Amino acid sequence: MKFNRLLIETKLTLKPREVNVWMYGWNARPTFPPINTIAMPRQTEPDFFPEMVPATSSKGEGLSSNSANVTDSHIVEVVPLAGVDHALAYRLPPHLIGLVKVGCLVRVPLRHGTKLGVVERLGTDQEVPASKVKNILELIFPEPILTPDLLALAKWMVAYYLAPIETVFETMIPAPVRAGMAMRMERLLRAGRLALTDEELATLERKARKQASVYRFLRQQAVPVARGLLVARLKVSPATLDVLVEKGLAEEVARENPRVAYNDDLSEVEAASAVGKFEMNEHQRAAVADIGVSLVAKKFQTHLLHGITGSGKTEVYLQTIRTVLAAGGGVIYLVPEVALTPQTVGRLRSALADTGAQIVVWHSHLAAGERFDSWMAVARGTAKVVVGARSAIFAPMANLRLIVVDEEHEPAFKQEEAPRYHGRDAAVYRAKLAEAVCVLGSATPSLESLYNTRLGRYKLNRLPERVDGRALPSIQLVDLRHQSTKGHGPAVISRQLAEALRDRFEKKEQSILFLNRRGFSSSLLCRTCGFVAHCRNCSVALTYHRTDERLRCHWCGYTEPAPRCCPKCRSEEIKWKGFGTQRLEESTQRVLPRAKIVRLDADTMEKRHLFRQILGDFRKGKIDVLVGTQMIAKGLDFPNVTLVGLVDADLSLHQSDFRSNERTFQLIVQVSGRAGRGDRAGEVIVQTYTPSAPPIQFARRADFDGFLEAELAQRKEYHYPPSRRLIRHVFRGHNAEKVKFYAEQWAKRAEVVLKDAAELRGPAPPPLEKIKTYYRYQLWYFVDSITRIAPLLNQLREEFPLDKEVLEIIDVDPVDLS
Repeated sequence: MKFNRLLIETKLTLKPREVNVWMYGWNARPTFPPINTIAMPRQTEPDFFPEMVPATSSKGEGLSSNSANVTDSHIVEVVPLAGVDHALAYRLPPHLIGLVKVGCLVRVPLRHGTKLGVVERLGTDQEVPASKVKNILELIFPEPILTPDLLALAKWMVAYYLAPIETVFETMIPAPVRAGMAMRMERLLRAGRLALTDEELATLERKARKQASVYRFLRQQAVPVARGLLVARLKVSPATLDVLVEKGLAEEVARENPRVAYNDDLSEVEAASAVGKFEMNEHQRAAVADIGVSLVAKKFQTHLLHGITGSGKTEVYLQTIRTVLAAGGGVIYLVPEVALTPQTVGRLRSALADTGAQIVVWHSHLAAGERFDSWMAVARGTAKVVVGARSAIFAPMANLRLIVVDEEHEPAFKQEEAPRYHGRDAAVYRAKLAEAVCVLGSATPSLESLYNTRLGRYKLNRLPERVDGRALPSIQLVDLRHQSTKGHGPAVISRQLAEALRDRFEKKEQSILFLNRRGFSSSLLCRTCGFVAHCRNCSVALTYHRTDERLRCHWCGYTEPAPRCCPKCRSEEIKWKGFGTQRLEESTQRVLPRAKIVRLDADTMEKRHLFRQILGDFRKGKIDVLVGTQMIAKGLDFPNVTLVGLVDADLSLHQSDFRSNERTFQLIVQVSGRAGRGDRAGEVIVQTYTPSAPPIQFARRADFDGFLEAELAQRKEYHYPPSRRLIRHVFRGHNAEKVKFYAEQWAKRAEVVLKDAAELRGPAPPPLEKIKTYYRYQLWYFVDSITRIAPLLNQLREEFPLDKEVLEIIDVDPVDLS
């Protein structure tokens, strides 16, 4: 928090009226200072992203008014990654002059140690005494780690998401890069400059036969040979090679050996053959042509590609990428889930092999070396296409011409830790900074993106038909209220779904079952005393996992052994309520005892590359039924899948979230889209207790426009986004009463400061009042413009005397409201 950081790090001297709560503790109610007059920014129309905040020159800390202005061209401004929220001036030592560029990572002296920092500017306007300016100690990489558009994007994120610059830079710069990791080097040998005569060679063969064999082999090679290959092929020891180098009969050279992600045996299966199999239809050609016009213009433009599932959006992306590569441009391709990257990378590498473009992968599940090598390939300009999750938007791509955001509606694009940025919105703004084209694609676009098309900010391109004239799958609703449970609780698999699974298994077709809840049972209930096992750190029930017989909290990670009897009354009348993917997997196995059934969820993601192995086996037909959570709900293409079962459509429908209708509609449409993508017709079975709910009925009829009109009208009636913007402000601490008090005091002051700039709702506890031992209260600000409210909130944060035991979080455009 900004106020606390200033207090701790710079030993800020507070006025007496601001200090009483710090000195006298909780029992002393704080006296709030009078509200300063804050200039209200000019009222603007509702904005998608704020105007670029002009950079102001930073003044040095503790400098006297008569400090000399340093005009030396060898002075640069550096933002240290050490809790300093402004740039500091440093001098370039002679050996770094001409090497340090804007965006480079350097090591600088700070306080009593050294810290990494990013060069923000060459030269300075700061008033700094020449004797106080310290030298930069080290240039970490010769290449800038942040391009000019990334530096501008960082400033936008600081202003828009109210995040510290240090946090933004740490998010943009991968951890292996900040750690100073180096490229992996491979040792090779080639023939030395010293050549043996025939007589000398004969002598060597008598005295050291293996040395002679290596010498002969190297003299015949046109290129250096890896040491490991020589050892394996010629059956010699590394010591033999070392002796040859010492004698001058061989020379050792080193070359970089990049670690390429997804370049293994599994990658052959991931290159889907469906891409390029069909001729583009008229709608695809029209979309490619329209996006091509924007590319030729070399001006910023966002396109929303709204295509139904199986309509060939990927082919539109590929043709557009080809156009960019032919012109020498760079491409960033974002996907919402790590599980989608193998298929996407395989498709792109296969379809674009003839272009010779290097395509790299970028996401958090890669090994540190793979992430570093991908970053290095982009920074050097050798890789022209980056595929990855939301953080890939920060790839230092030069000459960036195209950004693709596939499945742009997905909540996974929003980061829930600071800085709480949205990958889709950051992509649009980076495209604006780079004068590039941004293509947002989805079968179920977010209401925010569709709203922007209505306002003329985005161009809308539609793909209303599946490729090759294929039909959409039929959707059957199963009312679980009418299902017989035989006294064993709610049915996991309905009769209709069970019959359909057996039918597909007999026909050697594949099925997918979707349930967005992990574990075996969602809670433990004692029938005797009513005890429910809750997490000690969070206000949620513990989930039973049968695989290891433990109760787990999916919020904080707390675990404990699953009890055999009630911990409170010792009764053995324990009931496991609800069900998750583990129980669904078990129930499916009872329906199909001879079938190969595999589960894919976050629990199976713990082992590296296991999810790739599972998806590869499913594509090969080795798995009959795939059971999983949201990671299998969108984007994946399996031609032999003809049945999809949505086991509980009500999970998303009844959440405490104004987007619950939208997410339920999107989920049904997206899950349905996994069926019937091959030559066989598809079928979808949706199990629900509320079959008449509007989002379920709209999804059953595939009536996107009808749902859009109904949902937008409802949002407008209650003044929810996208007609207005939302900021969520959460206060949290270990003392519930203290958190509530400070949230209420903040709300009172905010009403006075913000006046008509925002509508405040709250404070009130969120749906999950306690998470990871922290009690929480939240405020909602409904605003017309983020840029109008952001500086007011920032100034209020600096002035408000918040207790050091109470933390506050501001989430702009929140996605998770739990």
